[in-house]
Amino acid sequence: MGSTEHTKASEINVDAADIAAYQRDGVIVLRNVISPEWQERIAGAIERDIADPGPFDHSYASDGGRFHGNLRIWQNDAEFAAFCLDSPAKTIAKQCLGSTRLNLLYDQLFVKEPRTPNRTRWHNDQPYWPIAGRDVISIWVAIDDVRAESGALEFVRGSHKWDRWFQPEPFGPNADRSSYARNPNFEDIPDIEATRDKYDIVTWDVQPGDVYVFSGMTVHGASGNSTTQHRRRGYTVRYVGDDVRYDPRPGSSEPLYTDNLNSGDHLDCAQFPLLYS
Repeated sequence: MGSTEHTKASEINVDAADIAAYQRDGVIVLRNVISPEWQERIAGAIERDIADPGPFDHSYASDGGRFHGNLRIWQNDAEFAAFCLDSPAKTIAKQCLGSTRLNLLYDQLFVKEPRTPNRTRWHNDQPYWPIAGRDVISIWVAIDDVRAESGALEFVRGSHKWDRWFQPEPFGPNADRSSYARNPNFEDIPDIEATRDKYDIVTWDVQPGDVYVFSGMTVHGASGNSTTQHRRRGYTVRYVGDDVRYDPRPGSSEPLYTDNLNSGDHLDCAQFPLLYS
């Protein structure tokens, strides 16, 4: 689907087959849906964030490389904000979820520079987030050609239907595992990397303008970037739909908390703006 001329959210129309695949598998790739103009704007914003990170920076140095990560960056840069609030990502999320309402949850940056060997370990996202509900979706935008050797995402197909919540852990190589409170209702994730043949693992190479679209419950991970010259810049926007409520439970990420909501509320506030209703 898609065209290089797509620049406005209203111009996106996700195929019914893609929507069905998303709902069945928990992940799809959409090709060529983010225009060169949007890519250029995001790329410039990424460089600004690397040079002057916002308050939720979670970067770390690596052997010969560097991983730059940050979140809630739309609140610090007008270009990120424009993309979150008025780009094709919003419409893709709404159509794949089939929602009558849509809120922005947050955005996040994942830049693996060349010679950054660190894996992104297997996990599902939603246990990290102070929300309850099934209508949770991520749009991961490729700014570079991404291949297995530079850190293409891998997904366990259908894992969004497991209804298994895995205990959050930090991702940095020397991070304190106790930085996320232990939730007694969560389990430790199995060693998927050591038993890959037991799982239906899928992956796609992506090019600038392509997006991974996946559920907040889909288990995924990625290799390091073993290339010597190629960056892997990934920019992700998270949206939530009809059934999602605020749920600041043990183990969830404190940078996503807000004093403006009570447990059980819709996510309608300045931090999680309502985009459709």
